[in-house]
Amino acid sequence: MFRALAAATLAVLLAGCGNQPPADATQTIRNCDTEAQFPARAQRMFVNDGNLVSMALALGAQDQVVAVSSVQRDADTLRRHYGPALDSLKSVAPEYPSRETVLAQRPDVMVAGWSYGYDEAKNLTPASLRKDGIAAYVLTESCRRTDAGTRGIVDPWTALRGDLTNLGAITGRTDRAAELTADLDRRLEALRAAPQAGHKPTIFLFDSASDTVFSSGKFGAPQAILEAAGGRNILEDVDDTWTRVSWERLAAADPDAIMFVDYPPQTFAQKIELLRAKPGINQLRAVTSGRFLNLPYALWTSGPLNIDAAEQIRKQLEGWNLVPASTVVPQADDVIR
Repeated sequence: MFRALAAATLAVLLAGCGNQPPADATQTIRNCDTEAQFPARAQRMFVNDGNLVSMALALGAQDQVVAVSSVQRDADTLRRHYGPALDSLKSVAPEYPSRETVLAQRPDVMVAGWSYGYDEAKNLTPASLRKDGIAAYVLTESCRRTDAGTRGIVDPWTALRGDLTNLGAITGRTDRAAELTADLDRRLEALRAAPQAGHKPTIFLFDSASDTVFSSGKFGAPQAILEAAGGRNILEDVDDTWTRVSWERLAAADPDAIMFVDYPPQTFAQKIELLRAKPGINQLRAVTSGRFLNLPYALWTSGPLNIDAAEQIRKQLEGWNLVPASTVVPQADDVIR
């Protein structure tokens, strides 16, 4: 479904010099259930948010990125995984960019998502960018569902494979995209083959909170991550990606563990203090046992680091004796303490 269509123009087929298509060559890519035209090999991509930047870096396409935004909070994580390639990128906005900021960079492609940079209020949308001659790619996890108005149209691992494959086609790095998806599938298979608990531990993902708690439902990357790790997302019945739920929903679930998204403005310590100070919530099993795990934003939002999150959560669940011991060995240590 998400496999990039081999619909390069005749100019691409006739170009034999160094296997590089001419600058104006295009191809058809299916994104959010819609076919759209993209460059045959993008040269000036504007990429927003750490998880989407991680896709570009994993593909080795940093030289084709003209600018990035909203990446500072993930800089240490991305540098740990991708080395100095991160520092070669030009950051033009510390948070989500304005339309003017994007246009000033003269990109040929923008890579972002709904609630990952695209915003009707800013007139920064795929439709408005295409009117200015900029191809706009939408993070599949954020694709909107026409039947419900929520986000998420496929399961999260399928969404990630599709994005890596599509962006591999857009950057002309299809071989590298195939390597990334093969590695993802190999590591997923190892997690699925690991011994499973008879009763899967229940987990709540805590992003931030006020009068409600921001978490993630069945179409968000955390759903896939927690399942692969051997746990169960207590919001697996919510047909959305990132969403808000009541404190009462958390209290009723009484999860075995609480995972945290390391995301401002609330620190990890402040979130724990909030849990321990709130009547009723402070008596939950996860809170009284101190079963907390804090991982960076870029590991929870849809991207190639999701598999690293799953491996690290698996080992932590084993450490808490919530799942049986296994031979799974995480390839990274991103836990923020």
